[in-house]
Amino acid sequence: MRTFRGAWSVAGLAAGVAGLATSYFVAMAMTLRDSPVVAVANLVVKLTPGWLAHYLIEQVGKLDKPLLLLGIFVVLALVFAWAGRLARRIWWAPALVYGVLTMIGAIAAREERGSSAVDVVPVAVGFVTWLVALSLLTEPLRRAELAAPAPAPAPAPAVPDVTAVDRLEPASVRADHTRRTFVIRAGILAVGAVVLGAAGRVVGRGRRHVEESRRLLRLTQVTEPAVPKGARIGLEGVTPWQTPNSRFYRIDTAIVVPAIEPKNWSLRIHGNVDREITLTYADLVDRRFTEAWVTLCCVSNEVGGDLIGNAWFSGVRVADLLREAGVHDDADAVLQTSDDGWTCGTPLTALTDDRNAMLAVAMNGTPLPLEHGFPARTVVPGLYGYVSACKWVVDYEVTNFADISAYWTDRGWGEKGPIKLASRIDVPRSGAEVPSGAVTFGGVAWAQHTGIEGVEFSVDGEDWTDAEIAAVTSTDDTWVQWKGVAELAEGDHTVRVRAIDKDGQVQTGVEQDVLPDGATGWHTLDFTCT
Repeated sequence: MRTFRGAWSVAGLAAGVAGLATSYFVAMAMTLRDSPVVAVANLVVKLTPGWLAHYLIEQVGKLDKPLLLLGIFVVLALVFAWAGRLARRIWWAPALVYGVLTMIGAIAAREERGSSAVDVVPVAVGFVTWLVALSLLTEPLRRAELAAPAPAPAPAPAVPDVTAVDRLEPASVRADHTRRTFVIRAGILAVGAVVLGAAGRVVGRGRRHVEESRRLLRLTQVTEPAVPKGARIGLEGVTPWQTPNSRFYRIDTAIVVPAIEPKNWSLRIHGNVDREITLTYADLVDRRFTEAWVTLCCVSNEVGGDLIGNAWFSGVRVADLLREAGVHDDADAVLQTSDDGWTCGTPLTALTDDRNAMLAVAMNGTPLPLEHGFPARTVVPGLYGYVSACKWVVDYEVTNFADISAYWTDRGWGEKGPIKLASRIDVPRSGAEVPSGAVTFGGVAWAQHTGIEGVEFSVDGEDWTDAEIAAVTSTDDTWVQWKGVAELAEGDHTVRVRAIDKDGQVQTGVEQDVLPDGATGWHTLDFTCT
């Protein structure tokens, strides 16, 4: 039926807009800096030759970026309408079109400064939305075209056949019904897209305002990080000793990262204390700061995994805050609560001993990134994050383990969460081909708040060989880099590593899963000498 042909283009356009709206909302909800469309626009700017950029700016002035975005939306609208028309002839063809758009969006997202793998999630959500929305809109159109009667032959000059009219009526009724179904579904998608777009704008506006507040903060007590002398082993390929904020691992349960204005943040300290304290952000930053290099590790880190990072944290010692509150002698835990409702139970001793547990406000010399806990988070050397590293923290309840339950311990994880002695091989990579002869190995090892005394490696099951470790004399709360050399012939080889801490404990080779309190075992990998 000719009346339905334009509807296929409308279906493609409506599905496309729905996908853009969902991807925009997800990007804002995940507190990513840019939506996929803006990321694509940034990529276009980056790839535009200088002479062309200069010419365009001369022609349109400050309208260059609005016109670029407008051009992208126009191109997308044409592509979406085309995809809808393609669906009329070849049902799977739009998936190829959407796949190309998704690939472009993913590339653009990964090219953004400080991006990570999670930045492509909104693009993937948009792709799924395109497929689902187009299927919902085109299904009634297909039924309508199937219900439409075939063209009738030229009428003979005979008496009208009433029964023929009756036979056509059901098909006409079905066509009208499918038209209404199409219009209703298109309307619902359009309204949903508007609502999601508006919601995303509201969420994004809040984040942008908080980001601006964060950018304007001047924390005078925070110093720039200086990597300790001798901390680097000097081997290319080994994980950098200091982890940049943009590369620091992130594990949390927040679907929407809390965006909290510093003026609206406060920490309540209560429970088994002599006096309840409510600390504002202004109160916090007016106190004397402590600063330290601390390696944080997730309990979900597999043997050889990368859910670990080392940064320069600045903040106020938790022990000082708890001392002011007057902790009761019978307390043994602090239940920490995040702004998003996440909880963890932390051993009181770990917050009050000499390990310099802190309520941190800065990371690597700048205010905490939003995704890492801005305005304030707890940092406790030597404990896995699930029992200590509460981001966006707003509540300390001094209590007893027997009286509390916390998010991960309720789900079968251990109660105390001390970080286990561990080591990792970074050089060579698993499956790599390296020249035979003198082969250099390297990586990192950690035993937070105890320190690393030595690292050993073994090739092909032979005796353990001492590795050289970098000297980090200023702290035992960080990882250390290591390297070693072995003479190897051509062929396939296996290398494994183990660490020894300053208490003389040797890293166990017994393999254990991350549940309930952290993985154990020697990191082992295969490589080939050529």
